[in-house]
Amino acid sequence: MRKSLLRRSLGAAVPLALAVAMVAGLPAQPAGAASGQPVSAAPRAADADAGDPHAGPPPVAQSVTAGTDHVGEGRLKASALPPLAASKDALRESYGAPEEQRKPRGADGTKTAAAACDVSAFTTRTGSALVQQIKSSTTDCVNTLFNLTGNDAYQAFREAQMTSVAYALRDGSASYPGNAGTGMPQLVLYLRAGYYVHYYNAGTVGGYGSGLRTAIRAGLDAFFAAPHSRDVSDANGETLAEAVTLIDSAEENARYIHVVERLLADYDSSWNSSWWMLNAVNNVYTVTFRGHQVPAFVTAVESDPGLLDALYGFASGHLSLLGTDQSYLTSNAGRELGRFLQHSTLRSKVRPLATGLLNSSSITGATAPLWVGVAEMTAFYDAADCSSYGTCDLPAQLAKAVLPVTYACSSSITIRAQQMTSGELASSCGSLRSQDAYFHDVVRDNGPVAGDRNGTIEVVVFDSSTDYQTYAGAMYGIDTNNGGMYLEGDPSAAGNQPRFIAYEAEWLRPDFQIWNLNHEYTHYLDGRFDMYGDFNANITTPTIWWVEGFAEYVSYSYRGVPYTEAMTEAGRGTYALSTLFDTTYSHDTTRVYRWGYLATRYMLERHRADMDTVLGHYRSGDWNAARTYLTATIGTRYDNDWYTWLAGCAAGDCGTGTGPGAECTGSDTRELGRDCRRSDQSATKGNYAYLYLHVPAGTTRLTITTSGGTGDADLYYGDSGWPGTGGYTRRDTGTGNSHTLTVDNPAAGTHYISLYAVDGFNGVTVGTDY
Repeated sequence: MRKSLLRRSLGAAVPLALAVAMVAGLPAQPAGAASGQPVSAAPRAADADAGDPHAGPPPVAQSVTAGTDHVGEGRLKASALPPLAASKDALRESYGAPEEQRKPRGADGTKTAAAACDVSAFTTRTGSALVQQIKSSTTDCVNTLFNLTGNDAYQAFREAQMTSVAYALRDGSASYPGNAGTGMPQLVLYLRAGYYVHYYNAGTVGGYGSGLRTAIRAGLDAFFAAPHSRDVSDANGETLAEAVTLIDSAEENARYIHVVERLLADYDSSWNSSWWMLNAVNNVYTVTFRGHQVPAFVTAVESDPGLLDALYGFASGHLSLLGTDQSYLTSNAGRELGRFLQHSTLRSKVRPLATGLLNSSSITGATAPLWVGVAEMTAFYDAADCSSYGTCDLPAQLAKAVLPVTYACSSSITIRAQQMTSGELASSCGSLRSQDAYFHDVVRDNGPVAGDRNGTIEVVVFDSSTDYQTYAGAMYGIDTNNGGMYLEGDPSAAGNQPRFIAYEAEWLRPDFQIWNLNHEYTHYLDGRFDMYGDFNANITTPTIWWVEGFAEYVSYSYRGVPYTEAMTEAGRGTYALSTLFDTTYSHDTTRVYRWGYLATRYMLERHRADMDTVLGHYRSGDWNAARTYLTATIGTRYDNDWYTWLAGCAAGDCGTGTGPGAECTGSDTRELGRDCRRSDQSATKGNYAYLYLHVPAGTTRLTITTSGGTGDADLYYGDSGWPGTGGYTRRDTGTGNSHTLTVDNPAAGTHYISLYAVDGFNGVTVGTDY
């Protein structure tokens, strides 16, 4: 784990300051050069995670898109929180990783490489020719079709095309061999892609009517009736898992309740060695989760509540899975049983079953995933009867049980943790505080955007990714199939509490690391100092190239970690800069994160003045002006230079950075140097903070910057002694702490810098670059 770089206090005694100055050969700094001020405790955070839920999620995606899975405005309702995924890959990947939990895998569950795919091979064929093309393609190729839009979407997925493929599924099922040899996985995946694309592009693709419904029912009926569809093997599991999800994609949840019950009954420990079979049984929870949006599904369960008994039987009969890698199967069964409490006609049936599961599990320990999952459903759907379950005020109960540590990192940062040592708290706090200074060095802001009241952030740290998945959803109303979540809330609302919900990366132990810490903290800082309004306002025009690219840029450059994956992408030259300005969350993770990083780095380091203009529009909330500047004023003007820069970056030369890098390391904490900074500068009103640096002969340009912190500090520079309001060589003054001085051809020797406190200031960073 990166160790924090803490600034040492100078001490207030003038004789000591004089002694240090004399030893260093410097003129004595005036008395009253204050040391750093003590950090006050953070104010108590108000719990204001309010937010409207989505009406319901779209069909499950197969293609790899970035989504908004780690950034949100506020709390989601339990009705919008899906079951836990079978794979924990999403919890162990940094945001730039171009994968996600549902990407196709080989027979052993290992991820397969993306395949090149000619879309026209599908859009120009119909009937049996289309079917043959699908069967002869790889699943990786078919997977790319989830991204189709426009005329391609129509040509590939109009009802006639889907009907042909659905009947091919029927015909192929009669002789299904229990493996991919006859192209069955590709047919099922193609149908899933069609329903997914239709959900988002119904007007383009056209209506789906009774003809397709008849065909898809025939196809699914035949597949689930095929003897080999019950084989316990990865070879069968690949098609089976996708077919179970297809039930939901086609909104046939009611018709195939018997398949859900069958899979829950058939599961035993022999399935645990098959990645695909585990996914197949876990996918039944998607059918039940989304079935509540299908009236026929609810009516069917009301007529025959056997599904409720099946869910209860699975959860109660597989308590031994809790605490193992298959824990999600049991906890999901309990959650999905509890979800039926939303229907008053079923409560008398569900209540005793839910109570039984709560009584057989505990709020902490190995059985906690089941207890919390059931408790969350009872607290949300049967709140009036919460006392009978013991789940009233559930978030507070959980916080008391699992977040005993509260640590005031600074006046703006509070860490709440499940289990962190004093050393881990101190190092994490130091990392965040130093990042704060680094951030302001880069963006050169003048304080928070207008109306932003998010003056504090709460960093919640669970002890592991398992604990995060167990507790965070019920406590904060978030989907936990991700690498952490930043909840901004409404930054203009008094009492709003933004928070980043994270976890320790237990797979890296004995090293300690809070996963994605610096990326998510950048989102908080960027939202407060660069992006006017709330998150939804921020993305009214395509700003994701900056939002995610800049978070990646700061995370990697601040930690001093080379972003090798992005450099590899640079060598491919996939996108023009002008294209990347159009990036949204609908694009794949490689484009959003890796290419966003490259675009952000290029603009900050090669075209700083342009980026300052864009940030000025972002800070005022003039999204259209920023968009016009990027697409019209800049447009394609830099594309040629961009490709030249990409080639250099791929070879290891991405540039020198945007300004002061790491904390200066000299023993005298007043001494600056080449491409470094001194953080946490402070002085009371009317006094100064003093720094200096030694410039070598031949230096052509010296840049001095100040940023961050509170109060109001003016920047003064002297080429022969300590400057001040009464005498200086150069100065940059004005409201706030963001100032820059550029000195061309500075003489070799010692140069002097003073920060004058127009009002008392704290936490200001001073950096030099030459």
